[in-house]
Amino acid sequence: MFSFRLAYIFSYNLFQFCGHTWILANSIARLLTFGRDALADTFYSIGLVMSLCQLLSILELFHIADGIEKARLLPRFVQVMEKNLLLIMVIMVEEIQSKPVVFVLFFLWNILDLLRYTHELLCSMDKPSIAMLWARYTLRIPLYILSVATEVVTIYQTLPYVEATPPKSCSLNSTTSEHIRRPILLMLCLPVLALGASVTVWQLLKERQHRLEKWNKKMKRK
Repeated sequence: MFSFRLAYIFSYNLFQFCGHTWILANSIARLLTFGRDALADTFYSIGLVMSLCQLLSILELFHIADGIEKARLLPRFVQVMEKNLLLIMVIMVEEIQSKPVVFVLFFLWNILDLLRYTHELLCSMDKPSIAMLWARYTLRIPLYILSVATEVVTIYQTLPYVEATPPKSCSLNSTTSEHIRRPILLMLCLPVLALGASVTVWQLLKERQHRLEKWNKKMKRK
């Protein structure tokens, strides 16, 4: 059972690492080749792989609950859910897909995930690195704050398209009420996102302190 779990978590982290490495390489190559024109079709070039990686990240909640991965459940839950919900919004509102903010959002998500999966991959091979440990638990905090700010901008830029495109429905009353509810729901997401991000940053700071202290104690014993 132990070897099966180890093989499974190694395969999962390797898949995520390869997926996000491909996304980063593709994004940088297109940006260097096409310049600003590459920002418009970011979603069309990497959206499928990004969607697959983020969808599979839901499994990490079960990893933590089952004890396969040692991490705090609350911040991971907030991060996984906010990414997947934002991704669903981008998929549903086609007009936002060509905005530069989507490129910035995907780029920040990609860097955050690469820091995590690289560290997890080294740990699953029993080759932990103090540099990767520090990078994962230190750099990810300002990067996460930047990603949340970008998510807020993405939601804000989506509002005009949601307001301008009423959903198709057989009933005029239901069409009007649903047309009104959509922007309100998006606006309500902003304070919820801010609250969730605040709790997550607080949890990430505690986790960083715990991990670095644990590493220091381990090195002193040696």
